Parts: sequence; C-alpha cells; structure tokens
Amino acid sequence: MIYKITDTTQVSLLFGRWEETLIWSCLQGMMGNVYADDLRHPTAAMAVLGDFTFFAGKPDRELASYNPDPLARNFRILVPQNRRWETVITQIYGEKASIVSRYATKKEPDVFDRVKLEKAAASLPKPYRLSMIDEPLFRMCRANPWSADLVSQFPDYQTYRKLGIGAVLCQENQIISGASSYARYRDGIEIEIDTREDCRRKGFAYICGAKLISECLKRNLYPSWDAHNKASIALAEKLGYHYSHTYRAIEIRE
Repeated sequence: MIYKITDTTQVSLLFGRWEETLIWSCLQGMMGNVYADDLRHPTAAMAVLGDFTFFAGKPDRELASYNPDPLARNFRILVPQNRRWETVITQIYGEKASIVSRYATKKEPDVFDRVKLEKAAASLPKPYRLSMIDEPLFRMCRANPWSADLVSQFPDYQTYRKLGIGAVLCQENQIISGASSYARYRDGIEIEIDTREDCRRKGFAYICGAKLISECLKRNLYPSWDAHNKASIALAEKLGYHYSHTYRAIEIRE
C-alpha cells in the first residue's frame, strides 16, 4: 500500500544529500507531495512535484508504478536515485519509458556577476518590453500552452505572488519569452525558462534569465537551474552557472 506522507522527517533520510531543489520543496512542505511504502518505517519514498517524480530508498515496484494523479499527467519525468530504481521503472513502463540525460549545475550562491546580469536585462531593444509577472501576465502565461509551465505549479495568482517570481518579455502585448519559478523551496526557486517557438535563438531567454536571477539575488533567493538539454546548460553557463554533472532520468509518455 502507498501512503501520502505529512511528516517528512520519516523519509528525509532516504533522500540523503540529494541536491535537487524539487525534493527540498516537497520535504519542506512548500510545494508537491511525498509518498512512501509505510507511514512509520518507510524504506522507499518518492517526491512528486509537477512533471517530476524522484525515487529514493529501497526499490519498490508498487511505488514505482504509482501515479498519484493519472488524469492530469500524460507526461512524467521519473528520476531514480540509482540504477536499481531505473531497472524497476523501465521494466514497469516498457516502451512508454525513454531514458534521457539531464544536466545539473553547482549550487554556488556567490558565483553570479550582478553587474553583468543587470546590463543583460537592460539590453533589450525596442519595441520589446521586459516586465515582472503580475496578475494579468500570470493569466496570459496560463492561457498559452508554450508558456503555461512558467506558472503552472501555482494554483492561482495569490499563491504565485506569495511564493513565486518571474519575468516575461512582451511584444505588442503578447508574451514571447519568460523566466519564472517552476517551484519554490525555503531558500530559493527552481527556474523555468520558455520562449515561443518562432522567437527562439534571438537572445530573449538570456535576457529573461538574467532579469530573474538578478531579482532573486536582491531577495536573497537562490535561483537553482537544472538543464533538460545541452542548449539549456549552455545558456546556464552563459548566465554564470557551472556544470556539475550529468544524470539519467526516465520520461514517460502515456
């Protein structure tokens, strides 16, 4: 049987020193949920936030096959703590599972060149406009499939205003690029960056990212960056991050 965990002290040791801020969000009770195989003496656990699920502890087939919200997600990113978990997950999902590489960055709070970031954010030419996400822009993000993930993990603007932070670039009152908090943990955020397909490769993501990172630093929030492909890690390094390591994840498409 699978249990939803409210007191995460019982499962935090299973995740150990895993430096994934989405896990921290779940364990801290900020966002997401944690599930385990036992309430009092768990040996396996998973942290679920948005599209992501992280598996820790002793591999468990029932937990690996459990989807707490099957109607809402036809795409999931499952991240195993080790190859034993990976084997169990791929056996369960078969052809629906694709192993991909993702790229982690080092958590270095003092690494950023604030002057460089501010100059980048101010380099936007006319007629484009760079704005922090307010309620109308929040609603515009949610209305477009390509930009929805900029705010999708926040149920409403009031929650986003309290926990989230983001910037979008607009042209003629239309959002064409943005950088925002995919999730919030106690001391920072996990960054989400998206650009409308016809506006990519023009430097807009760099400008939005620079603005968001700069604003996070002003608020003493760490802007964590986890890259889903090589272009994303290249952009992260341009903004001041340093590559940490490559890890394997499993994408599930129902």
